[in-house]
Amino acid sequence: MSEATDPTRRAGVNGVGRVLVVIPTYNEADNVSDIVGRVRQETPAVEILVADDNSPDGTGVIADALAATDPRVHVLHRKGKEGLGAAYLAGFEWARERGYDAVVEMDADGSHAPEDLPALLAAARDADVVIGSRWTRGARVVNWPLRRLALSRCGNLYARLALGMPVSDATGGYRVYRRGALDAMDLSSVCSQGYSFQVELSRLAHRAGMRIVEVPITFAEREHGSSKMNALIVAEALWRITSWAVQDRGRAWRRGTGRAS
Repeated sequence: MSEATDPTRRAGVNGVGRVLVVIPTYNEADNVSDIVGRVRQETPAVEILVADDNSPDGTGVIADALAATDPRVHVLHRKGKEGLGAAYLAGFEWARERGYDAVVEMDADGSHAPEDLPALLAAARDADVVIGSRWTRGARVVNWPLRRLALSRCGNLYARLALGMPVSDATGGYRVYRRGALDAMDLSSVCSQGYSFQVELSRLAHRAGMRIVEVPITFAEREHGSSKMNALIVAEALWRITSWAVQDRGRAWRRGTGRAS
């Protein structure tokens, strides 16, 4: 069926419009086919963009093969490994240039269950940003070691308190952004990667007055491949959150004393 004659492709997801799921990849050859297939099964009306950072394991080749047989699957080949944040920003721009109404962030490793996507999209009908939360009532985290659980819990508590955001999972990477939210945020100012990228976008959305809704998800540790998390990513997040908190308090103080911010 062509795009012109496919009614679900023209109408998009009911109440949300045309939706693009952006899946960044780097060495995800063992996972990319499975995650794309599960997304297509659970939400047939969405489209998918695999943003591959020139994976040496052939992930991009596999993604091209998927796209060749499915008009709802697209591939963005990037020059090299530039980080999660840069991949998502490239995906956002790709979506905006082509007129999508909402963009979904989703990991390639299966930790973000496509089976939860319909609930996130339903919440997006009345929200600007939807976060698939690991730390709200009803959520489950499966097969994570105690060290990772503690790190995520403490990091999110620190981000919430330091930045004054009413978000329980500011580092969560399973999200839906409405087009208006992306347009309202100054994405050109984003400079962080990895763990802190999600916090920075949460902060920008909150400062822009966006309505942020959290939906509980089931989060599972990856079954194939290795995590991209490392000590440098954690250190960057702590440094950036502290820096943003200082900046925000400085602006608040200047406003309180009548000085220009």
